[in-house]
Amino acid sequence: MIFTAENILLIGSILLFVSIVVSKTGYRFGVPTLLLFLFVGMLFGSDGFGLEFNDTGDAQFIGMVALSIILFSGGMDTKYKEIKPIIAPGIVLSTFGVFFTALFTGLFIFFLSGMSWTNIHLPITTSLLLAATMSSTDSASVFAILRSQKMNLKENLRPMLELESGSNDPMAFMLTIVLIQFIESSGMGAGQIALSFVTQFVVGGVAGYIFGKLVIFIVNKINMANASLYPILVLSFVFFTFAITDAMKGNGYLAVYIAGILVGNNRMMYRKEISSFMDGFSWLFQIIMFLTLGLLVNPHELLTIAPVAILIGVFMIILGRPLSVFLCLLPFRKISLNAKHFVSWVGLRGAVPIIFATYPVMHDVPGADVIFNIVFFITILSLVIQGTSISFVAKLLHLSTPLKEEGNQFGVELPEELNTHLFEITVNDAMLKHGNTLKYMSVPQGTLVMLVKRGKQFLIPNGSLVLHIDDVLLLISEQEKAISDEAVQKVHVEMHTDTEN
Repeated sequence: MIFTAENILLIGSILLFVSIVVSKTGYRFGVPTLLLFLFVGMLFGSDGFGLEFNDTGDAQFIGMVALSIILFSGGMDTKYKEIKPIIAPGIVLSTFGVFFTALFTGLFIFFLSGMSWTNIHLPITTSLLLAATMSSTDSASVFAILRSQKMNLKENLRPMLELESGSNDPMAFMLTIVLIQFIESSGMGAGQIALSFVTQFVVGGVAGYIFGKLVIFIVNKINMANASLYPILVLSFVFFTFAITDAMKGNGYLAVYIAGILVGNNRMMYRKEISSFMDGFSWLFQIIMFLTLGLLVNPHELLTIAPVAILIGVFMIILGRPLSVFLCLLPFRKISLNAKHFVSWVGLRGAVPIIFATYPVMHDVPGADVIFNIVFFITILSLVIQGTSISFVAKLLHLSTPLKEEGNQFGVELPEELNTHLFEITVNDAMLKHGNTLKYMSVPQGTLVMLVKRGKQFLIPNGSLVLHIDDVLLLISEQEKAISDEAVQKVHVEMHTDTEN
């Protein structure tokens, strides 16, 4: 069966439904959901139920659209105050880390190509190209796994990993494109290579900053009557940013990620609605992207390259990635040895390497089919070995801590423009020692009790409402007075102290 205009909605809806149902089952066993989406695509593909999809160009386009949305959404979730302490090691990992991973792995692939027992024989440039396509840590996989497993990590490792995975795709993309150009032109000068890198970084960075600021300004000033149009407006800017940056020979992936960071860290109307929309859209395109790539591959072709792919994958996991990480983090002595080991382990491959592996196919690079199949196999290997063991490794290295719950038990959210902060306090016996109503408690100036939760019941507070032990109070305070856990604790202490006086 092939995709047609008549059946694409039917087939697409079945694929989406099966993927989501299967992912719920796999989540219980710690299997990365993105890996399951990939397997569903393979199951329904040419070697499975017989769906025919072999258009590399369409797959590349879907991947480009999906990555733009995923990187922008990931940028929105990247808080500057969290990445500020680790911005230097994060950037070093996302640039030099990618370069060293590609270099070490490329040399190992070239070494294997010279062996008589292997079934791949690639020149040094093609070996480096193969390594470059899978040299970055996949942002979609890292974002999805860290968030779905609700992991909290010591030493600011979570923001470091998210910063690295969100910002290292541009470096891998540039390495891939430059090496393809080098092979096609039978050699490029060092000056041309350096100019290509500088152009992509500079244009991508500047364009991302300008368009990020522009979308914030427009959203805050346009004043549309229909609030549902704001997320769509932002989505149009995501695609516009990528397309214009790419047309100017800059790196579009870097541009949309920087624009996302700006949007996520500046005050903007309807930001919560925009964030929810982009998060849902990001998940939709992650599923579509992994399903598409699963349909594109022919699983029987993976068997022929399996032995070599396993060797390359194990080398990347055990030597290539760790050696690159330790070299990059050598100047940062405050990062512990356990933290470096963990960063080395979270070198997940995902959809991005597979998408980058379609570029050699589109450019008819000799050995492109071998590159695609090896990258696909190593992606599966990485998600199975590393993706399923991240929680275990974090606990083994004593880096895992309980995740602080976000939001509140009341399900109440306030617009960011109000410049207020919501937090909760649980009533204890000390608070009720000299009175069991709010009038006996000293609530700091600028702070009000909005609601009271008693079991499953919600009560509107007043001066005569009798409070019980374990009642949860929802308080609202001026942003400047309650922006940290210390501020919340101060309110708790003040209320507690007043009952004792």
